[in-house]
Amino acid sequence: MQLIKFLILSLTLIFFITACSTKKEVVLQKEIKQIEEPKNKMEKVSFMEIEGFFEDDLNYALEVFKKDCKRSKRYELFKEVCLKAENEKDGRRFFITNFQPHKLIDSKSSDEGIITGYYEPLLYGSLTKTKKYKYPIYKIPKNLILSDDENLKDFKSRGKIVGNKIVPYDTRKQIESNPNNPNLEAIAYVDDKYDLFSLHIQGSGKIQLENGKIINVGYAQQNGWPFRGIGTYMLEKGYVSRNELSIQGMKKFFIKNPNKIDEVLNINDSFIFFRVSSLGASGSLGSVLTAKRNLAVDKEFIPLGMPVFLNTKNPVTKEPINQLMVAADVGGAIKGEIRADFFWGFGKEAFEYAGRMKKKGKMYILMPKK
Repeated sequence: MQLIKFLILSLTLIFFITACSTKKEVVLQKEIKQIEEPKNKMEKVSFMEIEGFFEDDLNYALEVFKKDCKRSKRYELFKEVCLKAENEKDGRRFFITNFQPHKLIDSKSSDEGIITGYYEPLLYGSLTKTKKYKYPIYKIPKNLILSDDENLKDFKSRGKIVGNKIVPYDTRKQIESNPNNPNLEAIAYVDDKYDLFSLHIQGSGKIQLENGKIINVGYAQQNGWPFRGIGTYMLEKGYVSRNELSIQGMKKFFIKNPNKIDEVLNINDSFIFFRVSSLGASGSLGSVLTAKRNLAVDKEFIPLGMPVFLNTKNPVTKEPINQLMVAADVGGAIKGEIRADFFWGFGKEAFEYAGRMKKKGKMYILMPKK
């Protein structure tokens, strides 16, 4: 029986790995087609019409684009323009010559969407479980499989084998209720459960051990269950007010009400598994993220690697943010026609900005000219 299970698992994995590669190419072609045939999703504009474009540091934006080209050049859409960027130093000339801007328009004919923020958190931990450090950062479970089985069609193809059936993988609550699960191995243990939840939301972070050593951890896999934000639930329950609805405000509530944390966090069935990384925060594109110059987007509307000019406001100073970014990441909560998550970087300052950011914004994608 064990041999049969092993063969089923092996064949399933082989099939998915092959299919996954194909699926990514199909998705990319779908994205390209959607952008080239906008169907009222965007409006062709000139660079002169984009507020703040010529005031931005376009040379720096070019360097970020080159950095992300190391991964995006594998896509047909960016292959030629990434090649042109290699020996270019004048950002203004490069973007004006090689791109056509389009303003994003949603299905309700609005040109404004929601811009939130994310960051790379610092957590404090230990390689062994102690009374203080007791919340695990898990690696990919040994029994997690990826399959196109019908039972997993609503669970991002993630599941496990139980008996002779393939079933969805465990929810957050089920995972945390079974700390002795032999299929789960921890990278490290941290001292704050809400900070760990924030790490799941952000997708990558740093763990500082008691000896001062820093471990970088990044997204490795997900359990397949859909993401559900805890903010609306906390509002409905009266746990926070709208003015308190931020990372900081929710943390204050949990500090005062530690008995509520499991109730709230477990409404989100999604669970993230991590890997140790030699680099800092990396996005879904595969490149290391640049603070204040990379965005997480909904790739149904914006392909990864795409230059995006953003008009929004700083959540703390209220000053305008008008600058050229590169779409280099995605997120479970980043869904919509005009929707992005602004990467603020690492540390306390980034935490303050990211946690408070929920602003209206306009987005212009720069399509490479044919």
